[in-house]
Amino acid sequence: MAKAASSKSSLARRIAVRGATTPASRTSSAMLEGLRRAGLKLTSQRIAVVREIADDCSHPTAQELFERLQPLLPTMSFATVYNTLDALASAGLCTPRSLSPGATRFDPNTAPHHHAVCDGCGLVIDLPTTSRPAARAALVPQGFAVRAVEQIVRGRCAACSADRAH
Repeated sequence: MAKAASSKSSLARRIAVRGATTPASRTSSAMLEGLRRAGLKLTSQRIAVVREIADDCSHPTAQELFERLQPLLPTMSFATVYNTLDALASAGLCTPRSLSPGATRFDPNTAPHHHAVCDGCGLVIDLPTTSRPAARAALVPQGFAVRAVEQIVRGRCAACSADRAH
């Protein structure tokens, strides 16, 4: 029970603390505006989902977001979380990613980038892209229109490597 109360107050602080000048609030504002442009009503539950994912670099699953928001919004359903994420993805405001076996993860970083995925704990880290259009062009069949280029680096994060060494 103490953990649930602590989780609720922590989440409430994260939602309340976001000021207008932080990058996260700019991201959540852009996502909320995108939902508005898509014709969706900005309910308190949708706003909470957007604020929770906007600055989350962990690439959370719908289930993870649902579990984080449940203490603050106990009447919210998993379907609301999933449908909000689906609407964000349809509007191009987050990207669903299959980075490892299991549930789809949602990435609020829509700029081109790559990922490092830990085989031990599942940690996902954004990696910057390197631009090599000439090398990439040589690999792509003529007439093929490239939408995105992604690389996934797999291995063990520092924490899992250290645990394995002991």
